[in-house]
Amino acid sequence: MAGLWLLDLTLPSAAENVALDEALLGEAEEAAQPLETLRLWEPPQVMAVVGRGSRTHEDLHLDACHEQGVPVLRRTSGGLSILTGPGCLMYAVVLSLELRPHLKAVDEAHGFVLGTVCRALEPLVPGIARKGTSDLTLGPRKVSGNSLQLKRRALLYHGTLLYDFPLELIEKLLAMPPRSPEYREGRGHRDFVANLPTTAQAMRAALAEAWQARQPRTDWPAERMKSLVAEQYSQDAWNLRR
Repeated sequence: MAGLWLLDLTLPSAAENVALDEALLGEAEEAAQPLETLRLWEPPQVMAVVGRGSRTHEDLHLDACHEQGVPVLRRTSGGLSILTGPGCLMYAVVLSLELRPHLKAVDEAHGFVLGTVCRALEPLVPGIARKGTSDLTLGPRKVSGNSLQLKRRALLYHGTLLYDFPLELIEKLLAMPPRSPEYREGRGHRDFVANLPTTAQAMRAALAEAWQARQPRTDWPAERMKSLVAEQYSQDAWNLRR
């Protein structure tokens, strides 16, 4: 596998961080040559991120989010809502569909990316595995949720890696999902989600090595990110539209 560029970058605000993943995808879609990037970041504050088609009033306890000052952002990839913040490492890979045409099949994309992440983390967390469509688990508990967005020439795949997150917040701020994988067996958040017994530093190094992302990016699509914040991620009409 050819190596990816490495962008280890956390921006100051929730809106900027969510927008940057979309900006990286848009940049790759329009690039003259295939452009692949691994981005690693960790939110400086707790935030809720809902899927493109999610209904905020079904997925979240919105009143509790507002009371605790937790921003709600809507990403452009699919899937259900997540809660993230300090203690949750976030990763995103932007991959070229010209170099990897088999990833145009969604099942192939899930298998390829989550397989790579599992192989990266197995030495740190023996037993980590994929379950359901796009979850990573340790034993019966979920430790990572993931989603994707496909364009014509590029793919964005991104997800969470819980390692020191205050799990009690998930039950306070996230409602029970409208749909769930069979292995959940109706369990509430407290009995379903767990932290990985490792560190962000160790996972950063393992993921960079697995994706052969050894060359740091010195440039990134800042202006595209700012435009997305202004047009979408700072607007209730976008974030809370359903």
